[in-house]
Amino acid sequence: MNTITSDSPTDRTAQRAVTPPSRLLQLLEGRVLWELGATVSAWPWLARVPKGDGHPVLVLPGLVASDLSTRLLRGYLRERGYYVHGWKQGRNLGLRKGVEQAMFDRLEALHEKHGRKVSIVGWSLGGLYARVLAKQRPDLVRSVITLGSPFAGSPRSTNAWRVYEWASGQKSDDPRAHERLRGELAVPATSIYSRTDGIVAWPSSIDEVGPISENIEVVASHLGLGVNPAVLYAVADRLAQPEDAWRPFVRTGLRAMVYPKPAAGGRRATTFNASSRGRRSNRRRSHSRNRRARGSPRRPEVRPERWRIRRAWRRGLRERSTSW
Repeated sequence: MNTITSDSPTDRTAQRAVTPPSRLLQLLEGRVLWELGATVSAWPWLARVPKGDGHPVLVLPGLVASDLSTRLLRGYLRERGYYVHGWKQGRNLGLRKGVEQAMFDRLEALHEKHGRKVSIVGWSLGGLYARVLAKQRPDLVRSVITLGSPFAGSPRSTNAWRVYEWASGQKSDDPRAHERLRGELAVPATSIYSRTDGIVAWPSSIDEVGPISENIEVVASHLGLGVNPAVLYAVADRLAQPEDAWRPFVRTGLRAMVYPKPAAGGRRATTFNASSRGRRSNRRRSHSRNRRARGSPRRPEVRPERWRIRRAWRRGLRERSTSW
């Protein structure tokens, strides 16, 4: 029986630094309906992605979701020429008893059926499973694409950790369980994330960029990652990469207008949080106190030139009105 293990220690300091998304971003998750409509409008553009080579693709759903949630994504990839399969385990309620082994069995069955390596696309919690499968069985996996998956942050860097504990009956902050879902991959890996994700803190989805690993940023909600047109395009583009000649995603031309420049890497991303902003403000206050202690004069206020022009313009209007 396959077991999930990890060979890299967890950076607990970085984990504590990542906080869940704000309430405002949670409210913005309702734009998923707009994203679905945008996909319908952008379908001719999505059809311009090069067709695939027909290799098998396994799509894993997110927490408390089923294969129904990935139906549009799987249908689009099927149109692009891939043999697309769902995970066939009903709702994703966490790593309950038997789920782990069933995923390994499913992967082995697809590899044996098609005689080729399998690409895995995982949405949110499904992305964690995808990385686990690729880490344990790189001989069966061609590439991994994750959609808003919190594999690089704290187990509680999401707004769904209570739902996970309720659905799975397991503690979300169990260090042993989290260690089993971490580790570098030996296959090409693409992490697609959104800074406006209302469920998962985006720094938790940033992978260390390397020869076969990359990050792609999109403007999307967490619930819309499986139906957003920019995400569908990026997934199809990544799957179309040759098996032995994988190249990173290129942001040139019109793509640069759709895909923002991604974060540099996991370590830098996880340090962007409220605590770091607090340290910077403390340094500014300390510098100000030291300047006053030395008797340095305050910097004189300089009125903006735009304000001066506006004042002169008003004075001119008054002079004209009196002359009339």
